[in-house]
Amino acid sequence: MKKSLMLLYILSLFFFQAFSQGTKKSEMETDPLVLEKLEQWKDLKFGLLMHWGPYSQWGIVESWSLCSEDEPWCKRKVKNYVDYCRDYVKLKNTFNPVKFNPEKWAAAARYAGMKYVVFTTKHHDGFCMFDTRYTDYKITDPGCPFHSHPRSNVAKEIFDAFRKQGFWTGAYFSKPDWNSNDYWAEEWATPNRNMNYDIKRYPERWQRFADFTFNQINELTSGYGKVDILWLDGGWVSAQNGQDIEMPKIAAMARKNQPGIIVVDRAVGGKYENYRTPEQEIPEKTPGYPWETCMTMASSWSYVPGDIYKPTNKIIHMLVDIVCKGGNYLLNIGPSPEGEWADSAYSRLQEIGDWMQINGEAIYNSRPVDPSKSENLCYLSNPNGNIYVIYLAGETEMKMPESIFVNGFQPSGGSTIELLGKRGTLKWKADGATGFRIFIPSAARNNPPCKHAWTFRILMNNIDR
Repeated sequence: MKKSLMLLYILSLFFFQAFSQGTKKSEMETDPLVLEKLEQWKDLKFGLLMHWGPYSQWGIVESWSLCSEDEPWCKRKVKNYVDYCRDYVKLKNTFNPVKFNPEKWAAAARYAGMKYVVFTTKHHDGFCMFDTRYTDYKITDPGCPFHSHPRSNVAKEIFDAFRKQGFWTGAYFSKPDWNSNDYWAEEWATPNRNMNYDIKRYPERWQRFADFTFNQINELTSGYGKVDILWLDGGWVSAQNGQDIEMPKIAAMARKNQPGIIVVDRAVGGKYENYRTPEQEIPEKTPGYPWETCMTMASSWSYVPGDIYKPTNKIIHMLVDIVCKGGNYLLNIGPSPEGEWADSAYSRLQEIGDWMQINGEAIYNSRPVDPSKSENLCYLSNPNGNIYVIYLAGETEMKMPESIFVNGFQPSGGSTIELLGKRGTLKWKADGATGFRIFIPSAARNNPPCKHAWTFRILMNNIDR
């Protein structure tokens, strides 16, 4: 059966406007500005996430060592929990990232092809990387040596620097705040990540915390320029879990300050989780809702001295795998206590950018095409009427094969196929009922246009399936 490529693209847009099949109509987003912005966000494909705070001085996992739960990410190297927590809080007094240079970060991220940034304005430990009025546990407090630096309002400096490079900006904000006496009350022990008192017995205390949360998000969405994404973490703070911070009120305020802002109330579901964020994993199949994989470039979200960074080949393959399934890739880098990125982070971004210079047209503004992914081939379409087939090369695969078999559809007669980064067209022929074979000339086989993955652009008016 023959179908126009544009019809396929329109159908894919319709499919990805829907949330999960089980979502109730009353829980779906209806704000036209948000829906429009969400479609634009889907075109960005590649973003930067940064976890940064005083904890980077110890080279430990962000915040979680304060939590007394017996989980792998909560492990501490000392036995005395009380002393450890006291010393952790004192990290504020020595945090002085004098080598902080967000322009350098933004330039490297832009070359890599990243289009948006999400920064940890506040993690679970409650330390604020912005100049809030509602706590002194912040980088701009006189107790922090960096407070006198002209760029001490770190979140503002990062957002400004990245906007100048054309980025969207996103504010990561932790709903739980373990430094707040209205969340972890000092009168009682803290057995786990949740608030440590009965909200029904102390409703006025919980209301103070809800107001505190509202006020801080109001600051971030009204005093830091254009903010495109409100990325909320700590999904256990939710009405469903008995910890209601009044998300409808917060979302309404944020959208009054920033019309159309995307709200990501992670792992909560419903109307205020505008897209989903699988962590450190890629779905096996194309989901039926907007989504973004958040993943570390190294092994840890936050800075660890000598951390091992993923090979460029693996990062590019993950990017293609995610995009061919309709998702975005939010890749995390943890700055050092001095305010620097590791050399390995810069080299990876450079190599990713080199690949994007040749293959980026297949990534941005794309939507999946069935079968999405088959072994080491990924399939994409874009509004220009093109289909792209991306061949994921092995880490040591430096030469292209003589031919590549593509299954699942056939171009119509007269269609042309090109290899991005090389001039001219390639020969191809139908192979079987639903496939075709692309032939690679020896010059291209021996001298590929790039490393890691090779993209074939198929220009045609219709295809056979």
